[in-house]
Amino acid sequence: MTAATVLQTTVAALDFQNPIVLAAGTAGYGRELARVVALEQLGGLVTKAVSREPRHGAPAPRVAEFSGGMLNAVGLANPGLDAVCRDHLPWLAANLPRTRKLMNVVGFTTSEFAEVVRGVEAAAANPIHAYELNVSCPNVKAGGLEFGADADALAAVVRGVRAETRRSVFVKLSPALPNVADAARAAVDAGADAITVVNTMPGLLIDVERRAPALGFGTGGMSGPALLPIGILATWRVTRAVSVPVMGIGGVASAEDALQYILAGASLVGMGTAALRDPEAPLRVVRELGRWCERHGVRRIDELRGTLAWPTA
Repeated sequence: MTAATVLQTTVAALDFQNPIVLAAGTAGYGRELARVVALEQLGGLVTKAVSREPRHGAPAPRVAEFSGGMLNAVGLANPGLDAVCRDHLPWLAANLPRTRKLMNVVGFTTSEFAEVVRGVEAAAANPIHAYELNVSCPNVKAGGLEFGADADALAAVVRGVRAETRRSVFVKLSPALPNVADAARAAVDAGADAITVVNTMPGLLIDVERRAPALGFGTGGMSGPALLPIGILATWRVTRAVSVPVMGIGGVASAEDALQYILAGASLVGMGTAALRDPEAPLRVVRELGRWCERHGVRRIDELRGTLAWPTA
């Protein structure tokens, strides 16, 4: 059995050549990284967010680094549904036939998520294999409360999207939710095929010389190594609460990091900040995973999923 065969996995009715996926916001729409990294060797990529209307996003600076990772406030900047369908979907269809392509969808009312998916479904070229719903967005009709924190709003978003597509639907949840397992149950009950955990964690960095926030928006989302144990715990909790597959994201920079997510129950593992720092990092993790499995006599990566030995004492 080859290393490539060992890493193959099936998630939400989709075959992935390996479990490593580029997280939303780190790969653009694929074209931006195509000359830098061999995307066809990865399991998949999640596109940059797509909203119904174009969004200019947050003011600069949008990114600030610290010892534990990175803080960002991009503000979901994107060219909007029409431009993505016109300019980016045809490129994805022509250039990434092997890599699974998930589209990150955002909305600011319950109906906007479904409207974006409806538009993509109607596009002349639609190479998207699945949709990932970013329910960390603020619901402007509910005073800014994020959709994931309101079980009824979350269910309405998922049901609306489910009615527009037969493609797989992933729901991406925030680590700041009071009970991420309950949110996962609500999403699955409404028709989600898979759960993604976690999104970034809210944070603030201060430029002490200016005595002002380091980011132009003020606060931002924290990612990178400091998010690793948070994401692993959320993965473990969600996989114990629902029977659908989980994509674990947060702080992954090595095969050991990815394996921790898989042992906690993840079927796919997303990489973000590490890939921004070194675009070759995801390919290195794929190779390291293959070598680890060979050394440990693992015939299929799926054998490891959810085999965490929890303390009994």
